Amino acid sequence: MKKFDIFNQFRDAVVIANKMGDAVYQNYTFKRWFKNFTDLKKFSHNTNFNICPLNSENLENYSPIFHALNSKEDFFACVSYQDTTGKIFYYDLTVLKKGSYSILFFSDVSADNILISEKKKNEKLQADYEKLKEENEDLLNIKQKAQSQAIRIALINKVSNAIRESMDLSKILQSALTELASMFGAFKVYYASNEINKFRIEETYGGKSCIKNELISFDSKTFDTIQKQEISVVHCLKEYIEAESFKQPIMRIIVPVFHLQKLLGVIVLLSYQKRELNEELEILEAISFQLGNAIIRAQLYQKNIQTVKELKNTLKELKETQLQLINSEKMASLGQLIAGVAHEINTPVASIKSNNGLLAKLIPQIDNTEIADIMKEINQIDNEAIMRISNMVTSLKKFVRLDEAELQEADINKELDLTLDLIRHETKNRIQIVKNYGKLPLIKCYPNMLNQVFTNILINACQAIDGKGIITITTSYQGETLTVSVKDTGKGMSEEEIPKIFTAGYTTKGVGVGTGLGLAICSKIIEKHKGKIIVNSELGKGSEFIITISSE
Repeated sequence: MKKFDIFNQFRDAVVIANKMGDAVYQNYTFKRWFKNFTDLKKFSHNTNFNICPLNSENLENYSPIFHALNSKEDFFACVSYQDTTGKIFYYDLTVLKKGSYSILFFSDVSADNILISEKKKNEKLQADYEKLKEENEDLLNIKQKAQSQAIRIALINKVSNAIRESMDLSKILQSALTELASMFGAFKVYYASNEINKFRIEETYGGKSCIKNELISFDSKTFDTIQKQEISVVHCLKEYIEAESFKQPIMRIIVPVFHLQKLLGVIVLLSYQKRELNEELEILEAISFQLGNAIIRAQLYQKNIQTVKELKNTLKELKETQLQLINSEKMASLGQLIAGVAHEINTPVASIKSNNGLLAKLIPQIDNTEIADIMKEINQIDNEAIMRISNMVTSLKKFVRLDEAELQEADINKELDLTLDLIRHETKNRIQIVKNYGKLPLIKCYPNMLNQVFTNILINACQAIDGKGIITITTSYQGETLTVSVKDTGKGMSEEEIPKIFTAGYTTKGVGVGTGLGLAICSKIIEKHKGKIIVNSELGKGSEFIITISSE
């Protein structure tokens, strides 16, 4: 119908229906948009309200075309259209009633709907993005905190391990100071112990002006901060009151070290950095706590070591006293025994000597020459026996010398001969004594004690020789040092035995034979003379005891 051609100029799709519901006109846009259009009834089957709240079994109620054609007034609706491919388009349907005709205008709003939908999606995506961004920031903060915490724990563990590696207080402090200097970029770190409102520097790391054992003090404000167990962080020109000023401000960190409520000391860190310390303060507090425990532990350990040393020294002194008491008692008993024996021997010897003198006077009066010669021979033998007994008693008295407790000058060669006379029963017809005596001056000593040493060493040498053998005694004096060597051809000792022979209670002679006190006493006697005994021995080849005594 040419009268409707004006609608071809419209951008919207236009279809005109008569009263019967038949389409009598379609403009160019309608034909282009709806190429498969045949009639309005079928067309209505592909359209629907964009929003349809109806609840009806009549399907026509859901068709906006049906309502548009049956409406007696102008009509408007937002509709959707599904083409044969299943694609959905959205339109604003406007129906104008003109006489017997219904003019249907379809304005394409698919793009707008898509835009709105995309906008909504975009808004949702933006909201999701903002939420994810916020969550990501939270995760980054958590990650940074976790990393920071991990670093703090690693640093604390590193210092803790360094502290635990030793019980030596100096090493503990040096390890802690080294790690702290590296951790905070400090050019100088030191630990100062508390000494009644002042601090004494004990350990340092870095710096040139830090002197150990130097007493330092801080201003009252800093000291109050330390007493409150708080870390002091300031930028200053002087590290402590007595120190010289720096040329530029430095960051000074003072970390108090407490154990329970007792202030042990402070750690002082000096750095040229000017940054704020936040989480690092927690590290310093943790390290301070561990260091306080470590210092107390190390001090207790050192105290225990000192106590053990004192106990060992006391035990050593007790053993030495015991040896001295045993030796004194032994010598006292021996002296009393010899005094009693000498008295008991001297009485009959004096009687025999008197009778022998009387016999010597009577022999010339005997007329029988043969009897006189026999009696004269008997008289001479008795005189020699009496002389030997008297010499033996004299030697015994000289050996013990109970009245000679002070230093005396003695000829060591003569003292050795005296000792050899007393042990003649051990050497007679079995051991050859070789004397290599040097020229010796008189030596200040305790003769009776040295005789005891010589006797013990010589008897041990005799007992070490099975059957016949040789004992060589050598004396010399050089550089104000007296040397006495006693070498035997006995069975010798193993390397394991040599260090033990001067230990009280140790013996190589077997149970019930030796007490293990002889050489221990000898060692103490030589120490009293400010000398020493050296032993050279080889199993199966003999031993050599070398005694050196300084005459200064």
